[in-house]
Amino acid sequence: MSVQQKKIHPYKFNMWLAIAAMIMMFAGLTSAYIVKRSQPGWESFSLPSVFSYSTAIILVSSVTMQMALKAFKDHRMSRYRLYFAITAFLGVVFVVLQINGFYQFERLGMRMTGIGSNAANSFVLAIAGLHILHVLGGVIALLVIFLKAFGARKRSYDSIPVEVVSIYWHFVDILWVYIFIFFHLLH
Repeated sequence: MSVQQKKIHPYKFNMWLAIAAMIMMFAGLTSAYIVKRSQPGWESFSLPSVFSYSTAIILVSSVTMQMALKAFKDHRMSRYRLYFAITAFLGVVFVVLQINGFYQFERLGMRMTGIGSNAANSFVLAIAGLHILHVLGGVIALLVIFLKAFGARKRSYDSIPVEVVSIYWHFVDILWVYIFIFFHLLH
């Protein structure tokens, strides 16, 4: 194996750096949650069942993302487009289910912000809300790369952009599973 083949692509390296930063941010937030929950007035809660459904959706999206990557590497562009589109769609469904979960919190009388809110609820909003933003960023990246597959210019079979988006997508999936388990274990 040559030296060039052993080097990590700069895009992948940058993605791993970004993932490291996101890990530190979410580790800090969940650590702060653990510290703050010992304070007086902290309310316990249970996650509405819609969060379980969204977890299943995001796990399925990881499978479709991997299928899209494999199809791309096999030059099976119609399958690649199909699985990529399904992945993006599942990402949107995940976000919609998450937002629905926050509305369920509100219907249960658990205010997330403002007067009458509790720090526990605000932490849930901050942690899960930041995750939702990261998923939306992933959906946008999926759509940009998906649209490039239909571009009029000569099609490139460079798998690096697809691999980078795949790495990110799997990360946000794993991150949600961590957050989901974290909230279940603490309540």
